[in-house]
Amino acid sequence: MELTRDMLLVIFFFAGWNVLESLTFGHTTRLIPGHPSNISKNDTCLKKAVLAGTYAFNNQSNDLFLFKPSAIDAAQRQIIKGIRYIADVEVTRTVCRKNEHDEDLVNCDFQPDGSLYQTFDCHFEVWVAPWLHLMKTTYFLCRPKTGTT
Repeated sequence: MELTRDMLLVIFFFAGWNVLESLTFGHTTRLIPGHPSNISKNDTCLKKAVLAGTYAFNNQSNDLFLFKPSAIDAAQRQIIKGIRYIADVEVTRTVCRKNEHDEDLVNCDFQPDGSLYQTFDCHFEVWVAPWLHLMKTTYFLCRPKTGTT
């Protein structure tokens, strides 16, 4: 029996679907295409998406200092024409001023406890299209964390 191109496509489709169903990304829930799924807070791509959201926050903020992520409280990934990361994150003010040319947040320490210490609870949504080398923050909302100045 000779396999036609269409038959091969159908076979590869179902094989791919079975692989998608078996992937759980560290959780017991099944991956459903188009549906957000919980992911590990240590996911490397998630951390890059959180940094992109933080840079968007810093660009919109009128604060003199840069903020950087201090905690990831919840994270999801959704496969839709790329990958959409949805994360609830805490961002905390650093000692690095915005007017300094080195905006690499890795080199910025957090503000010590005191009058300049501040943390925000943020919700970030970041869309990633790896084949286009694109990472874009599509939505963020940040509110001062209760109990900080």
